[in-house]
Amino acid sequence: MKTRRALLAAALLTASVALTGCGSSDAGSVPDGWGTLKTKGVDVSYPKGYEEQSAGERGEHNAAAAVRTEDGTKVSVITVQLGFTEANSAEQAAIAAEAGIQMGADVKGQKDVELAGADEAKRIDFTFEATGEDGGPPKGTPVEGVILAGLDSADSAFAIRVDARQGSLSDGDLNRIIDSVEVH
Repeated sequence: MKTRRALLAAALLTASVALTGCGSSDAGSVPDGWGTLKTKGVDVSYPKGYEEQSAGERGEHNAAAAVRTEDGTKVSVITVQLGFTEANSAEQAAIAAEAGIQMGADVKGQKDVELAGADEAKRIDFTFEATGEDGGPPKGTPVEGVILAGLDSADSAFAIRVDARQGSLSDGDLNRIIDSVEVH
């Protein structure tokens, strides 16, 4: 009987690890020295070098934002939008969030992602060329983007978007940003 329970526990642990996808077991954790964007629906942390924007600095549809600049040029932006669409599922929230990606972007696809506190969430990966506007990289510079979308505990849609000039945000830091997300 104990052997059967141990095997069941091991199988469940293996299944839970497989279901987490790219995330680690430290979901909702914040690395030392990082800042955190806190909103009523989700929190997400950002690496050293980013600066949180005030309500007057960020876009009117963003509940929170942090920007990293190099030599006066924005190289990465993290934004949080809340209640941006009437969605009944993470899939619907992701579809609405994907509609906000600029024309001509190359959407790599959508997949399930494990976020602390969310019943379900989606990840959308995409690339596009910078427009050279709004203090961003020069026109034509490759930009990589990720959107995490779902519903918070009040069933309100959220979208966390990370845009970074190609090569300016390591895969490790991107994974730690995703792992830091806490939905409430």
